[in-house]
Amino acid sequence: GDDTTYRDEVERLTAWCGQNNLSVNTSKTKEVIIDFRRKKTYISQLYISGDGVERVPDFCFLGVNVEEHLTWGMNTSELLKKAQQRLHFLRVLRKNNITQRLLIFFYLCSIESILTYCICV
Repeated sequence: GDDTTYRDEVERLTAWCGQNNLSVNTSKTKEVIIDFRRKKTYISQLYISGDGVERVPDFCFLGVNVEEHLTWGMNTSELLKKAQQRLHFLRVLRKNNITQRLLIFFYLCSIESILTYCICV
């Protein structure tokens, strides 16, 4: 496959950053290849300002785990783990006779907010 368009976009982004007194931190930059073609082609390593960019199979962007196959198993597992941890605290609060109003408030703020984060498209 021809990745010229992709590399041109990265060059334009790097140039725009330079013009706006910004720089791309290549040590924090990750590359995920999302390719659904049956016949995969080799894509050479990406370089920005001479520094190689690490290629990874998944990454976390604004709290959402994105995988190279665009499946949501990893993201769902992470969300459930966070929600279960906070559900434990809700049970502890309930055992300590906290009012129902405060329990609902705790649920909405700390559990439902995790489960509904970023669900709008």
